[in-house]
Amino acid sequence: MSAEIINLRQARKQKQRQTKEKTAEDNRRKFGRSKAEREAARRRREELENQVDGHRLDTPARQSVETDENDLA
Repeated sequence: MSAEIINLRQARKQKQRQTKEKTAEDNRRKFGRSKAEREAARRRREELENQVDGHRLDTPARQSVETDENDLA
């Protein structure tokens, strides 16, 4: 019925190692792509942005600051 005895220093170090490994894994995913893969992703992202921009509805133009200042005078 006794609890397992653990060394807190070792537990802390183990947790730090796991955290560093998780960070390293994220960085490998984020930065570990070849130039060709990055360029392909960039081109795809630009194509999608252009497609979305092409389907936007025009919004009314904002009034300039000059007309607002003239209204106040």
